[in-house]
Amino acid sequence: MAGATQHDTLWQRITIAVPYLWLLVFFLLPFAIILKISLADPIIAQPPFTPSFDQHGDLAITADNFLFLLTDKLYAVTYLKSVLLAAAATILSLALGFPIAYGIARSSPATRSLLLLLIILPFWISFLLRVYAWMGLLNNHGVINNSLLWLGLIDQPIQMMYTDFAVFIGLTYSYLPFLVLPVYATLERMDEDLVEAALDLGASRTRAFWDITWPLARPGVIAGCLLVFIPAMGEYVIPYLLGGPDALLIGRVLFDEFYVNRDWPLASAVAVMLLLLLVVPIVFLQRSQTRETGAA
Repeated sequence: MAGATQHDTLWQRITIAVPYLWLLVFFLLPFAIILKISLADPIIAQPPFTPSFDQHGDLAITADNFLFLLTDKLYAVTYLKSVLLAAAATILSLALGFPIAYGIARSSPATRSLLLLLIILPFWISFLLRVYAWMGLLNNHGVINNSLLWLGLIDQPIQMMYTDFAVFIGLTYSYLPFLVLPVYATLERMDEDLVEAALDLGASRTRAFWDITWPLARPGVIAGCLLVFIPAMGEYVIPYLLGGPDALLIGRVLFDEFYVNRDWPLASAVAVMLLLLLVVPIVFLQRSQTRETGAA
């Protein structure tokens, strides 16, 4: 019995260690490399940044790149614009995705499988092709403008391509399934008898929703919102194709600093600031949820 217990304990430790090892190799180690580069100066060499130690073995790091980010208005505007667009896309995804998830969770098993298939179906098509499809819909001679002209609702095409509106629509469309699926998973496990009991006790459907359904669905809503907001913040393809050259979101700036300006230290500083901007609120949110769970 003792041998079996030790064997089970060993496997438990291995099972716990595997995800931590994954995070160490594929998250912490790359982050440490990026952080190291962000504390260097750009030079014309291979690699294009100064080493962390000089010829005498002394530490040679600098915070000039982070100071530059904090003092240059362009980067502040870019970060703010990225946050606003990602937040707007997250809010619209929630407004559209929650009713969709609720409808799927409350449908019959056969219908539920079909509806889930329709949600997952876009993932079977290349992400790039789906963005190009929106270019065909939104440009001046695309399906939307041609339909509005044919109906007589407009006299000339509406400029939708290469605007923040196009980026906003592209982000919402691309990441909407990432919100629907976690919310659906939460609602599908919810006991419907709780709502029925509230209705029997005299609560209206609106009151039952806000007092029972919404609190129980909140973990899925938070997870879905994070799954939309985080990738939308660093998105590159959608702003590049739908927003045009003037869509300076943080993903586009990051790409340009790395591959156009060849300023790897500044680009690394941009990436570190973006990561901190995303990770710090998530950590506080998780601590808040933990405290709420403990209090409950």
